[in-house]
Amino acid sequence: MVKVRAHAIFRGRVQGVFFRANTERKARELGLVGWVRNLADGTVEAVFEGNKEGVSEAIEWCRENQPYAKVSSVDVAWDDPTGQHTSFEVRR
Repeated sequence: MVKVRAHAIFRGRVQGVFFRANTERKARELGLVGWVRNLADGTVEAVFEGNKEGVSEAIEWCRENQPYAKVSSVDVAWDDPTGQHTSFEVRR
């Protein structure tokens, strides 16, 4: 099982629609660690670490299946995991 880290920026209608809470729930369900937070420019930033399949699934779920959000684009940078996270959390 290949472990990866993905740093993602989600654009569109992604703030004020429970995007962070839903992302946290899905990431934990998939056994991922990392964090998600709102940025001042209206985007949402997230870091996912875990097995490649789970990270890919989380990003795709955020893009296509967030209940109230409308994601217009996602930028993803892939890297090796840092191992600095022990859970997935919403950052303020």
